[in-house]
Amino acid sequence: MKIKKKKLAAAKSIEFIKDGMTLGLGTGSTVFFLVNKLSELVKQGLNVKCVSTSNQTSDLAKSLGIKIVNLNEVDKIDLTIDGADEVDKNLNGIKGGGGALLFEKIVSAASKKVIWIVDSSKYVSKLGKFPLPVEVIPFGSNHLFTRFIESGYTPAIRKNGSEIYITDSGNEIIDLHLNEIEDSLKLEQEIKLISGVVEVGLFNNIANMVIVGKENSTEIISRE
Repeated sequence: MKIKKKKLAAAKSIEFIKDGMTLGLGTGSTVFFLVNKLSELVKQGLNVKCVSTSNQTSDLAKSLGIKIVNLNEVDKIDLTIDGADEVDKNLNGIKGGGGALLFEKIVSAASKKVIWIVDSSKYVSKLGKFPLPVEVIPFGSNHLFTRFIESGYTPAIRKNGSEIYITDSGNEIIDLHLNEIEDSLKLEQEIKLISGVVEVGLFNNIANMVIVGKENSTEIISRE
């Protein structure tokens, strides 16, 4: 059922893509369906160029005939479509379950409009049940881990099998098991100020619109 909801949200987001756009492509399972749908339109003549947020998305898009360009090669991004691990009624969210939070935030900041596509299970009343990803540089990461323990954040170093997970930018991710986040903006600022932290998976005041895939329909929620 989740797959159907993700496909519905991805298909709806296609309606916002116009010929000639520079698109930002996110990372994750819902974006997978978007990229496949987009490739069909490209084969039918849609002219777009895309900036990708991960090697995973780039490889998939290129294999399907979608033009990928470097962010430094474009002046702006017209529209970025991405997934989210959680999103609340204020359209703030947690992202980074796929490990691409740094590039996703950079691409979003360069975008005129940002749309998130999610299945209905990701739309929550309060953020925090999904572990909060924090990207950190490897140097001194054990000390950061200890600091997070002392702060009561219940951290876990992300692994890829038995190895420490490494992001596309060569960093590590520490996932914080918080259960509930009372003030996402305050928490983002507090963690981001810690030396060694590269990025925090709290995406506050970034999404302009969220498309929620339901059983047989979609709901569009826009920022007021």
